Amino acid sequence: MAISFPRTFPTHTGIKAINLRAVNQSAISASPFTFKQQVHKHTGERWEAEVTLPPMKRTDAEQWIAWLMSMGGLSGTFLMGDPLGATARGAASGTPVVDGGSQTGSTLTIDGAAASVTGWLKAGDYIQLGGGSSATLHKVLQDADSDASGGVTLDIWPSLRSSPTDGSTVVVSGAEGRWRLNAAAVDWSIDNAAVFGMTFGAIEAIT
Repeated sequence: MAISFPRTFPTHTGIKAINLRAVNQSAISASPFTFKQQVHKHTGERWEAEVTLPPMKRTDAEQWIAWLMSMGGLSGTFLMGDPLGATARGAASGTPVVDGGSQTGSTLTIDGAAASVTGWLKAGDYIQLGGGSSATLHKVLQDADSDASGGVTLDIWPSLRSSPTDGSTVVVSGAEGRWRLNAAAVDWSIDNAAVFGMTFGAIEAIT
């Protein structure tokens, strides 16, 4: 069977550590005389990550090696979320969907949440919009309550790059985004006890 993308993230060993990074493309210049600053925030925002796998024997390691090599360097994509952020800290109850088309920017209005819940989502929780090749991972920046009709307005990062479809699902449990490796080469180490070690970097796949 031909390999298709985005691929599912392997779970047979778990991971040892993950370093997540939220990158904003901004610039600053300062006067050499007054130190007065001019700041410009560009629209570029993306996730970056470094994933360290646990020490493992060959049986487990070869599955990871094959998966990493299947990416073809920077060309293939895979789905990944924050392993400790899969469950929301907020209530996240109900069946949330996008409320209205043509939404842009760093806020998202949804409905279908359980009504009148304080802390429906909390700062630091994740949501996912879209799925498969259109999946995007977003972090909630402020606590958000639902109103009496089940509506919620979320401040999110990164900003919406395209307008989600009205009525489309908002994933609040096990949220993932689409990633690609950040290098063309895949490498691994093997020590004299036949224990394998692997670390790889990834960047958000933006198309």
